[in-house]
Amino acid sequence: MKKLFAAMAVLFAVGSAMAHGGGLDKSGCHHNRKTGDYHCHR
Repeated sequence: MKKLFAAMAVLFAVGSAMAHGGGLDKSGCHHNRKTGDYHCHR
């Protein structure tokens, strides 16, 4: 049961870390279309 819980926790963590894709510029940044903000992922 502990292994199942650990595996699920890892999968959820990876999923949230990769929450959104989209085109990034050469600095690893992009504009958020909803808010108009510019933010970076690297």
